[in-house]
Amino acid sequence: MSYKLIATDMDGTLLNSQNKITDRNKKAILEALEAGVKVILCTGRIFTSALYYAKTLKLDTPIIACNGAYIAEQDKSKIIYEEPISIESFKKIVEIAEEENMYYHFYDDSTFYARELNDTIMNYMNWNKERDEMDRIDIRIVKNPLDTIKDENRKVYKIVFVDENREKLKRFREKISTIKGIEVASSWWSNVEVMNEGVSKGKALNKLCDMLNISMDEVIAIGDNENDIPMLKVAGLGIAMANGEGVAKDAADYIADTNDESGVGKIIEKFILKKDK
Repeated sequence: MSYKLIATDMDGTLLNSQNKITDRNKKAILEALEAGVKVILCTGRIFTSALYYAKTLKLDTPIIACNGAYIAEQDKSKIIYEEPISIESFKKIVEIAEEENMYYHFYDDSTFYARELNDTIMNYMNWNKERDEMDRIDIRIVKNPLDTIKDENRKVYKIVFVDENREKLKRFREKISTIKGIEVASSWWSNVEVMNEGVSKGKALNKLCDMLNISMDEVIAIGDNENDIPMLKVAGLGIAMANGEGVAKDAADYIADTNDESGVGKIIEKFILKKDK
């Protein structure tokens, strides 16, 4: 099979444990681009964060962000697709989160909102210190999330809940899953992510490939976690990372080496560049 597009997740997949793109991954992606193959970042991250890595790799393709709730050209001259969470659903989710004393943050394409300053927010603030102004994420600590969204007329593409107590997180997920009009997934063992109903990386990838006139049979999708499963299933070749969750591996056609072993680069070498090693 001749593949025309590679869709790759970022955290735990394209990025290693230090949130870096290895030299082997960079080299393989560059060679794929030179061969005429498109490379798409398909991530749960906020658009601004994904954009930084897209520019680092010199990609010229649109970005799928927020677990598929937002697709746009890199300069935002065209929003290809967007599916924000409804205000009604957002209100219900926040009410339950407050009752259960859950930490959460949420975002649109460029603004990151949180109720409190914690390690997660500090990581993003440290990120901003190392970036040029145009690459920084707008971070806001808000007292009343619902009022903030209404007052600023903002769209919420994704809400993330984080807790290291697995049982507490499991109970919370079960509780919010009863709310109509939302999609629930996870990208790490300690989080639960909420999008609008029907939103997934698979749906977004399908829409983008339709626009690019590329058959899904001609697509390689690479990921490591539950939120990657929809795109692994719709792609012609679905690949899970060796460091990934078991549910992702079960949904994949092939298992790559870990993200610290340049698994993405090796996949490109094998299936796109046709290198023996």
